[in-house]
Amino acid sequence: MSAPVAANVAVPLDRDIFLRTLIRHLAGTLEDVVGLTDAEGFISVVGAGIGEQIDGQYRAALATSRLDRTQVRDVLVDLKRRIEGEFYVIEESEDRIVLGNRACPFGDAVLGRPSMCMMTSNVFGFIAAENLGYAKVELQEAIARGHPGCRVVVHLKPADVEGREYFRRAAAGA
Repeated sequence: MSAPVAANVAVPLDRDIFLRTLIRHLAGTLEDVVGLTDAEGFISVVGAGIGEQIDGQYRAALATSRLDRTQVRDVLVDLKRRIEGEFYVIEESEDRIVLGNRACPFGDAVLGRPSMCMMTSNVFGFIAAENLGYAKVELQEAIARGHPGCRVVVHLKPADVEGREYFRRAAAGA
């Protein structure tokens, strides 16, 4: 009897699982080596870069130089849908957009890795601030912290709550 061939055995591995696992281990290593706060800082830098890229893609696709509040709301929900998150609008006003989420794009890889939530904070914060002038992202609940879902509040005006603030960057040459 011959030994099984590697290509024919059931191993739960594909590119998506590999990349989520890679990010989980990178976040965990950062949390262990530099601590949660600094790990969040490093991941925030990456999130801002991704936010800038995604914002540019949506602005180009929507043929606008700046998204309005309704478009920002729709973009935040849509971008997460495209990466297999299940974000939805709970509430919206001139002051804030409150989003819920039933499934993290990182899947189970996010469990116990709260620094990974900085991707959501920075992508949402960057897009909201660049288009609306200001954002403060408050992560009230997070799957990464053991909650059954996420509750993310994007404040569009300064608020006396815990969260990260984001500001529109100065225009080039200004």
